[in-house]
Amino acid sequence: MPALPDYFKIANEIMSDVRSGRLKPGDKLPSIAELCELHRVSASTIRLVFVRLEALEVIDRHQGKGVFVTDPATWLRKP
Repeated sequence: MPALPDYFKIANEIMSDVRSGRLKPGDKLPSIAELCELHRVSASTIRLVFVRLEALEVIDRHQGKGVFVTDPATWLRKP
């Protein structure tokens, strides 16, 4: 079985942090540069993480302000 791509693993990690309460609704995620350093991946990988999480409604991106965690009650109920 092929390994999961880095962006998928990082997105799953962030989702797990939201589910466990380590990240709460309204929390601001670190910048792309900070996440690159933390996970030792490229900026394009982190952008893919954000695209995935935004599609799943886990985050909201606000240009010039940052990336914020949404209320998990909205996305945890979806099939």
